[in-house]
Amino acid sequence: MSEAFDCAKCSESLYGRKYIQTDNGPYCVPCYDSTFANTCAECQQLIGHDSRELFYEDRHFHEGCFRCCRCQRSLADEPFTCQDSELLCNDCYCSAFSSQCSACGETVMPGSRKLEYGGQTWHEHCFLCSGCEQPLGSRSFVPDKGAHYCVPCYENKFAPRCARCSKTLTQGGVTYRDQPWHRECLVCTGCQTPLAGQQFTSRDDDPYCVACFGELFAPKCSSCKRPITGLGGGKYVSFEDRHWHHSCFSCAHCSTSLVGQGFVPDGDQVLCQGCSQAGP
Repeated sequence: MSEAFDCAKCSESLYGRKYIQTDNGPYCVPCYDSTFANTCAECQQLIGHDSRELFYEDRHFHEGCFRCCRCQRSLADEPFTCQDSELLCNDCYCSAFSSQCSACGETVMPGSRKLEYGGQTWHEHCFLCSGCEQPLGSRSFVPDKGAHYCVPCYENKFAPRCARCSKTLTQGGVTYRDQPWHRECLVCTGCQTPLAGQQFTSRDDDPYCVACFGELFAPKCSSCKRPITGLGGGKYVSFEDRHWHHSCFSCAHCSTSLVGQGFVPDGDQVLCQGCSQAGP
């Protein structure tokens, strides 16, 4: 009489049948699968002993069930990403969750070098200066109406230029005759003294400080011989080819101010009417 050789679970004879040996004894195939096989997380069917089983984060899958949840591509031998418990191939993940480059329109792949500004994303090599078309990288840039410029290109294209040296004004500056000037470029034509913040005048469009203008161009007071510039509200009196400061226009004898009064010229002098009538 032959020795019993039965399934450890259902006790049916295993003679002439396929079985699987375990530490607990032999199992017929149906009993082995029902006892030890994992359930596929996708189709909820048992994963038989003769099926290729794939495992990911405590979940088990038939090889044919391990697919991208969007395009149904098999992920058995493909890189993939899990998003909210859903398995996605790289193409579907990038299409759904990665940014699009604002320059080339292609997907900015996860982990690749990128730049973000104003809610937009660029590949690092696509973020270029709109002027010289060189990558901006980590350099400073200036946005302007949807374009982006490196600082030198922006200054060359948009920054005002000094009327004297023609170089760009990046900060500060002064305006003279409706034109921009570097503060250090606006100097007196005569003595080269800086004029920014100072009172000055011009001759033939050239700026002069008050002192140089007076010495070079202003008429001289017939009394004190100092220049009459008329700047700062200074008033003066002219008679024929002679000129006087208001404060200097007085009678040569009695020193009475002649501003607004009648006077009598007497050679190089002017006299009030009283002194003129009194004689020498």
